[in-house]
Amino acid sequence: MESFVRVPGSCGELVQGWHRGEPFLVTCPIELYTTVHVSDRIEGLHGLGRKSLRALELALELVGEESFPWGMELTSELPHGKGMASSSADIAAVAAATGLAFGRALTPHEILSLAVRIEPTDGVFFPSIVCMNQVTGTLLEAYPAMPRFWIAVFDTGGTVDTLAQHARRLPLPEHPWQDIFPLLHGDAATVARAATQSARWHDAVLPKPDFAAFLAAARQSGALGLCTAHSGTVLGALFPPELTKEAVEVEASKLCAAVPALAFLRLTRLRAGGIEVSMSEKRYLQR
Repeated sequence: MESFVRVPGSCGELVQGWHRGEPFLVTCPIELYTTVHVSDRIEGLHGLGRKSLRALELALELVGEESFPWGMELTSELPHGKGMASSSADIAAVAAATGLAFGRALTPHEILSLAVRIEPTDGVFFPSIVCMNQVTGTLLEAYPAMPRFWIAVFDTGGTVDTLAQHARRLPLPEHPWQDIFPLLHGDAATVARAATQSARWHDAVLPKPDFAAFLAAARQSGALGLCTAHSGTVLGALFPPELTKEAVEVEASKLCAAVPALAFLRLTRLRAGGIEVSMSEKRYLQR
């Protein structure tokens, strides 16, 4: 028995708010991952926190098993408390790995239903970018052709408790989201405009230090706009997907100099969400 499952994290959300009486978010999956390794050569459970242990319990319940007879190890590239979907990726990867160990491939909808029993959830494990109600687990829309922005991820400092933040802010005043949703079907500049407007609106709810300075500097360096962690601490500058990595690295370094109070975490890309499976940790297959 040997398997690896990985799920991407996020750079906050492309869009998040409150519309027609319910909360929603649009996922922003990136090329950073939680990975769960299941093996009969591992003894015990390693790296699982409270939420991922609860995911293991619920997944066992779902597949009709009482215990997990193999070893499991969770590792993650995602810092906690920053709004990078670390808990959602952990929960989804553990649930998916548990199901697969018993020969059951849990669907994203099954995992979503499980995950929202633990906390408000980011749907980074769906095989596209999606709009969803993160509290009830209702899938609202999918965006299979979203531009693959380069994202320079910056941290404004500190941590945010997702559960506490959701409890504090709901319900939020409604903004004219009906004007924003059509933009998500547009080109890179149009999608970036939607993400930037969402970030602006939300900065009144969870203010980010140097938000205005970061936005101005990002645009000066060629970014199309920005995304934010609506219940976290990160900001992301959205660069055109057609640029080379080298060109974006140059502009990201200028951004670092322009906003020295913010910590540059890394350069990454927007990607489709999803659960990936491998038998060797070398070659992951989208499931």
